[in-house]
Amino acid sequence: MKVTLERKNTEYLLEARGASGIPVMIDNKGSEVVQGSSPMELILMGVGGCSAIDIISILKKQRQEITSYKVEVTGDRVEQDGSKPFKAIEVVVHLEGDITPEKAQRAADLSFLKYCSVSKTFDSVVDITYQVSLNGKLIS
Repeated sequence: MKVTLERKNTEYLLEARGASGIPVMIDNKGSEVVQGSSPMELILMGVGGCSAIDIISILKKQRQEITSYKVEVTGDRVEQDGSKPFKAIEVVVHLEGDITPEKAQRAADLSFLKYCSVSKTFDSVVDITYQVSLNGKLIS
């Protein structure tokens, strides 16, 4: 896997591209006019996106009808030798539809504990927790 980044202005704005060629804008959140996501936001988006793909795929295979899928990912950072890495990430998956609670929970468990490569990358250094909300009620 390979990505490229190219500076797009005289400040911090970068255009990143992966194999798809679709651009993703990255910027410094302290810029005067922010035109992209910060690298730390992209990490949280990666955790949320990776688990979403897993969970949706698992539930589709089980013929569960998802009418809405949203995810909130919150990162807790800690000051460490001049940097601020994540020490914990919390994910709340919001599902709506005709979905069995046990299948929703199992799909999330499989994603976070087995399949999500992004979450697994951080296993040894960041505490990642998750909850599932089904039709407005927390089930885990």
